[in-house]
Amino acid sequence: MLRLLITLSLLLSLTHAREYLISWNDSKSKQEIIEFVNKTTNPESSNYIPIKDRITVFDNDGTLWSEKPMYFQLNFIFDKLNEIAKDHPEWQKKPLFKAAVDGDMKKVLSFGEKGLLELATTVQSGMSVPEYQEQVRDWLKDAKHPRFNRAYSDLIYQPMMELITYLEANDFKVFIVSGGGIDFMRAFIPALYELPAEQIIGSSGAVKYEDGKIIKLPKLNFIDDKETKPVAINYHIGKQPVGAFGNSDGDLAMMQYTDANREHKTLQLYVHHTDAKREWAYDRVSHVGKLDKGLDYALDKRWTIVDMKKDWKVIFPFELNTK
Repeated sequence: MLRLLITLSLLLSLTHAREYLISWNDSKSKQEIIEFVNKTTNPESSNYIPIKDRITVFDNDGTLWSEKPMYFQLNFIFDKLNEIAKDHPEWQKKPLFKAAVDGDMKKVLSFGEKGLLELATTVQSGMSVPEYQEQVRDWLKDAKHPRFNRAYSDLIYQPMMELITYLEANDFKVFIVSGGGIDFMRAFIPALYELPAEQIIGSSGAVKYEDGKIIKLPKLNFIDDKETKPVAINYHIGKQPVGAFGNSDGDLAMMQYTDANREHKTLQLYVHHTDAKREWAYDRVSHVGKLDKGLDYALDKRWTIVDMKKDWKVIFPFELNTK
């Protein structure tokens, strides 16, 4: 009877793969995902992971939605800066702010995540978190991506949404661990990805409590990128993950931290942007989402590398209607 139940469980897992991973070609990366799930959810397997330990972490920009030609949050910040720039002539004397007002993306990106967060905390401070998140949602309703002329929320990766659903169907808990602003992501991810706000971890500005509200302040609190991603995972989750999913060198430390889990079998997966026609092709020399050291490390460690062009039938949800 026990063997019958286990067999049925394995068949159910395979059914889930066929049912959920419909936008994936039958590639090596897909098979590695299915193999990991099958082994870690089979109670008879030496690789079985108890449900309480099935923690997975996903980067956001470039892993779950596009990030070119610049991080989408940066577009939001540029738009907000231009709305209020006339009231701040002193910005012309600050290289970071001048570049942002002038729309010089390359210059802004040269300041790194710290520069992005400085811009964000400056132009988005003095309001409550719900007020700020309402601004983000209003912007997402109207703003259009410069290449696709579609809402930024249309540019989520259909195969990765299917992967999240597949993992959740097999009792893995999914967390977003991103360099993007935590309040920015929490404004739309719960509805768009169907993940609760408490499972979203990101960079943050300082806040204060005032009259029943949390008010955003014009200074940085925490930058969630590179080596600080494992730190954030420790603070917010308190468990070492068994699955890590990213696309850039900024995710490497998070993936190494997951790979270092000696208690359970792990899966590390890099999304490699290789499709210039449907999305973009970039890796080692990109100003956004650079994948250089991480790519070499992943190849050496034989981590799963998703080739967008070869492994995905579609990239965006709106392509489903054309297939």
